Amino acid sequence: MQRTIEIRTDDLSGDATRRLIASHLAGMHDTSPAESVHALDVDALRHPSLSVWSAWIDGELAGVGALKALDSDRGEIKSMRVDDRFRGTGVGRAMLRHIIDEARLRGLSSLWLETGTTEDFAPAQRLYASEGFALCGPFEDYALDPFSVFMTRAL
Repeated sequence: MQRTIEIRTDDLSGDATRRLIASHLAGMHDTSPAESVHALDVDALRHPSLSVWSAWIDGELAGVGALKALDSDRGEIKSMRVDDRFRGTGVGRAMLRHIIDEARLRGLSSLWLETGTTEDFAPAQRLYASEGFALCGPFEDYALDPFSVFMTRAL
């Protein structure tokens, strides 16, 4: 049976959201050197340039994702994370599509992202590629890094 994924704006005050973001950040530090970790903590996600959403299935937090305004034309996907219990259920794709739709509503012309290069990040890279993201070079304040892959897509 297909379960309904509800995506809603998240104010980052809920314990479940805060735990998932902390777990995401810890996981990034487990797989990459500190200087290569670009994930944001809860306080950084509260920046006015960011909007955060959470995905829920049957009252349980299934994932999070954020959109950062880089300028009036470009946005960056940040802090995409699916709770391990919900991997492979379509939560990541639903969140990604939600962020893409929101970026279009805001009149953005492109989306950008940074993700990791280790095997742990292969599913994320496949997801982004399947939704039209292509490899590109570093953007904004990012630099070439063996632990980072950069991707973009036009809207």
